[in-house]
Amino acid sequence: MTYAIKSLSGLADVGLLRRGDVPALVPVAERYAVAVTDTIVKLIDRDDPRDPIARQFVPSEAERVVAPDERADPIGDEAHSPVPGIVHRHKDRVLFKLVHACPVYCRFCFRREMVGPQGETSLSPQAFEAALAYIESHPEIWEVILTGGDPFVLNARRAGEVNARLAAVPHVKVIRWHTRVPVVDPGHITDDFVAALLVPAAATVVALHANHPRELTAQARAACARLIDAGIPMLGQSVLLRGVNDDVETLDALMRTFVEARIKPYYLHHADLAPGTSHFRVPLEEGQRLMRELRARVSGVCMPQYVLDIPGGYAKVPIASSDVEKTAAGYRLRDHQGRWHSYPE
Repeated sequence: MTYAIKSLSGLADVGLLRRGDVPALVPVAERYAVAVTDTIVKLIDRDDPRDPIARQFVPSEAERVVAPDERADPIGDEAHSPVPGIVHRHKDRVLFKLVHACPVYCRFCFRREMVGPQGETSLSPQAFEAALAYIESHPEIWEVILTGGDPFVLNARRAGEVNARLAAVPHVKVIRWHTRVPVVDPGHITDDFVAALLVPAAATVVALHANHPRELTAQARAACARLIDAGIPMLGQSVLLRGVNDDVETLDALMRTFVEARIKPYYLHHADLAPGTSHFRVPLEEGQRLMRELRARVSGVCMPQYVLDIPGGYAKVPIASSDVEKTAAGYRLRDHQGRWHSYPE
């Protein structure tokens, strides 16, 4: 049974923070949730001040710096939310934000203002039914993407109920779960939990978020194997992060590790304009260069698509494409409807 450290003093107790640094981090912890599972604690090299695992999960004073272009809702979920819990940005699919809790809280999270104890509350039973009614009333919805928060924090019984309710909607054919749990709490992926995800009327897909090859431990791979062996395909999602994976050697190892675990690399996200995260962002040109270098090193099966969510709710744009143009002030990005948007340097 895993546990999570959810306080600055707790992180200091296990040597992940110096006690003298704790007072300066109190404003960070008051604004953004903190949780690090024991699985992740064991991965962190305390002798390395630049450890890429610690950088993802341990709070830092850099989070107190909010850049002018950063925003609480950087990808514009709210603009496309017809009812609580639903984001309907694309015609054939919706995001269904079941919960607002995570087993760990990433320091670069684009929903960091919405998740955790300080964020939004999880859906009430009434709100859940209203969200499901919205999905039922829109026959164009082919895929439901379960997110949050991390929906894998649900127990097997509740996860099975959610999958069954969605699969009972005739036009819903794909149910996709986005999660970090196989990496940060692999013991949660029990045979009962896997069985709960299987429904005859719809395909279940799991997208795993991992940013560094060290995250895919033997235990994490075994958890993924339980899902895959049951017939659930898995995709890999990562975020390009300064100090974590912003070199081609790390990206190469990460993508190969995904594929060796039978997980198809799907998206490499450019870090969003979430508050207090500028120290994680890599310039677009540097990301494009890394993609060119990666393509020269690995086969197509290892290549993710490098994408950026256009701020304001205008969806993703592939960065290595003609939809990105350099300007004197930064960049222009063209969305899926052909509209151009400015983006800061």
